[in-house]
Order: sequence, then structure tokens, then C-alpha cells
Amino acid sequence: MEGIFTFFGLISENHTFLFVVHMLLAALLALIVGKLAVRNLRVVPAGCQNVMEAYLQGVIGMGKDVIGESYAKKYLPLVATLGLFIFFSNIMEIIPGFEPPSGNINFTLALAIIVFIYYNFEGIRKNGLVHYIAHFAGPVKLLAPLMFPIEIVSHISRIISLSFRLFGNIKGDDLFVWVLLMLAPWIVPLPGFALMTFSALLQTFIFMILTYVYLAGAVLLHEESL
Repeated sequence: MEGIFTFFGLISENHTFLFVVHMLLAALLALIVGKLAVRNLRVVPAGCQNVMEAYLQGVIGMGKDVIGESYAKKYLPLVATLGLFIFFSNIMEIIPGFEPPSGNINFTLALAIIVFIYYNFEGIRKNGLVHYIAHFAGPVKLLAPLMFPIEIVSHISRIISLSFRLFGNIKGDDLFVWVLLMLAPWIVPLPGFALMTFSALLQTFIFMILTYVYLAGAVLLHEESL
């Protein structure tokens, strides 16, 4: 947003530059946290290793009820990495002088497309191309001509749903606190920062759980037909 101070804005106020730099910063923070967690592995974890192990166990627990424990562990690298990346991107909205890259539709759209391509690839790899495409037609052959285009549109709309949900919430929170800062720069924004912190965590969780849900729908076709 124009008129908002950012540290990197001292280098250049170009919007694309600010977006790319903040996105790379979020990725760097995720890499640093991962590196710190494995730098000095111990049987009894402590510090960053303890935090990351708790996080990974939480991600597995999140996916276990959706897709089963074995698949939750299999797709842990994707979902956990997305979670870290999105969280650090989101949390920048509450740190003065930084701009959340997740408040840019290009960022959220890219992540949504990655998830869309990956879960469809896994569905084809697990079930075969013919069987995977056939499931879009539904179980009733008579309704297949109607169901197939509906299912295709429904799946494509997931890209819009994933990207705009994250973008809209983060951008909305950003604008909300921006208005509060103009109205009462010292007192009123404090509850707003608490709300934004909760929103950053919630939107990260939603993106992760939906990734597991979409993967489950793609790879567990044999269970759907039972």
C-alpha cells in the first residue's frame, strides 16, 4: 500500500520489489527455523528442535483424521512446508515496517496452483489416469454427462477458493489495522494486533487442512467406491 512505511521501501518503493523481497524473507525464515531444528539433534529435544517436533506432530495429527496416518506422514513435507511459509508470510502483517506477501493475490494464487497440480498428480499416480478421470463422472452412469462438467468446474474453483480466502483475509486485516492506526495510533490498534495474530494462525491452519482434504479426495478413490 502506498504511503505505508516499510524497511525495504528505503531501498525501493517499487511494489513488485517489495513483494518479492518480503516473500524471500518469509522463505528464508522458514529455512532458518528448519536449520536450527536439525543443527544439534538430541534424543531429548530442546529449544527449536522441541518446537519443530511439536509442530510436525501437530501437522500429522491434523492430517490423520482426514487422510489416515500413513498418508499424513507421506505428505507431511508438503503440508508442513506450506504451513511454515504461509505463517511467516502472514505474521509480517503485525510487525511494523514489513508487508505480508500473503496479502498479494499472486502469492496465494501460486500456492493454490501448486496444491492443485500436486493433488491431481498424486490422484493420477495412485489410481491411474483412466480411473481418476472416471471418478469425476460420479457413481451413476446416467448422470455422468451432467456430473462430469460440474466436477471439473468444482475442482478448478478450488484454486480460486484457496487463493482468495487467504489473500482476502490477510489483506482485509492489513487494511483494518491501517485504518485503526490512522484513527488512534496508540491505543485502539492493540486488540487489532491480537486479532491479526489469531487470523494469521487460523488462515495457515485452513490452508493446510484443505491441502490434506484435497489430497484425500484424490488418492482415496478406492475407499469412496466401497
